[in-house]
Amino acid sequence: MSYEEAVEEAGFGLFHGLLLLVCGWANASDAVEILCVSFLLPTARCDLQLSSADMGLLTASIFLMMLGGYMWGYLADLRGRQRVLVISLAVNGTFGAVASLAPSFWLFLLLRFFSGVRVGGSIPVIFSYFSEFQPKMRRGAMISALATFWMAGNILAAAAWLVIPRTFLHVDLGWLDFQSWRVFVVLCSIPSLTSAFIFSLAMPESPRFLMEAGMEKEALAVFQQMYRLNHRGSRKPFPQGLSPIRQLFIGPLISRSIALLVIFYSISFYYGLWMWFPELFRRAEDGGSPCANMSQPQNLRNESCYPVKTAYMEGFVTAASNLPGNIFTILLMDTVGGKILLGSLLLSSASVFLIYVVKTKSQSLIMSCVFSGVSVISWNALDVVGTELYPTQLSSALGFFTGVGRVAAIMGNVVFGQLVDSNCAVPILLVSVLLLAGGLAALRLPGTKQMDLT
Repeated sequence: MSYEEAVEEAGFGLFHGLLLLVCGWANASDAVEILCVSFLLPTARCDLQLSSADMGLLTASIFLMMLGGYMWGYLADLRGRQRVLVISLAVNGTFGAVASLAPSFWLFLLLRFFSGVRVGGSIPVIFSYFSEFQPKMRRGAMISALATFWMAGNILAAAAWLVIPRTFLHVDLGWLDFQSWRVFVVLCSIPSLTSAFIFSLAMPESPRFLMEAGMEKEALAVFQQMYRLNHRGSRKPFPQGLSPIRQLFIGPLISRSIALLVIFYSISFYYGLWMWFPELFRRAEDGGSPCANMSQPQNLRNESCYPVKTAYMEGFVTAASNLPGNIFTILLMDTVGGKILLGSLLLSSASVFLIYVVKTKSQSLIMSCVFSGVSVISWNALDVVGTELYPTQLSSALGFFTGVGRVAAIMGNVVFGQLVDSNCAVPILLVSVLLLAGGLAALRLPGTKQMDLT
């Protein structure tokens, strides 16, 4: 019996529901860790005396997970997915919590860097780990459902408006005034720490990894556990791994690899826009488009951080607008396939262009919500296509491509930080052009709808 046959025999049911909840919570923890910085910036910039350039570096620091993507993917192929997930999640939660005690910008930046190295480990490994338990006919919908949990983390991070404006949430430690935004940083580390705890106690190793590592008995035990939870039935027998990056660019894989490079870079660069949404909304408080009040630099010395005036509610609404796109991909992923849905990059490009064109704050909010709802379709489709285009033993391939994406995310944040006060049209229009390029590159990818994992 082949691996795919064993997965089919194990069935689909309770085990996969529990797996979705656990992996989904871990995926949400990555979203919380990445996005929380953008929500604390409007307040933390005063305590840490941040310039716009400093804020660009800080939002970019989490995307230094590029250093972790391939490394953690390599370790996952070498030592096992479950073990790597436990370590990477624990490292993220620990450094995330400790960052709340940083008294200076550079120490806070350093701790966020270490947290970012960890995030690069779990994102590609979670999807590889999760997909290796899925039956072929359910894989697309289940991976889409897993990707939906990113929205849950997005909404959790956007709930900053419940914490940061509460100025009574602070403690004077003598050497540090522990303000409400630092409390928010600690709260954002909880999802990662709880995920690490659950994975260490309850989650099995990937049966695919165990079979390729020659641990047939351990793999059999995992399939038996799946079968018992799904069918309450009897045992089923079944039969019975790191490739260098250069294998991604030889033979039949070269064209899809180049296309994915373009797509990952294009879709990740827009984080420069997404991470700056709360700040753009804050600057649009007096009316006009997000770029209307960009011409004059922010005066840190004469501006008070309290009471908090940032438009957290707009950030919350924008985050919640992911929901229609997530529902759309769950319902249609297995029907139309990920390649077709990647065409939503073209709609994302148009919506970003309109964010620049509109003239009022309300119009900007509407277009930001449209962009949020459409772009999540592209991300979910990319999660599915990226998993199915390569053999499962090349989970480090996803780490490589997400690493390329994080280079783009860093560049996007740095570009926004440098230009947001002088000419915000340049980075916004650049995001639009890159998303257009990514949508055109998606046309070069082969179809993967309901194909076997190899």
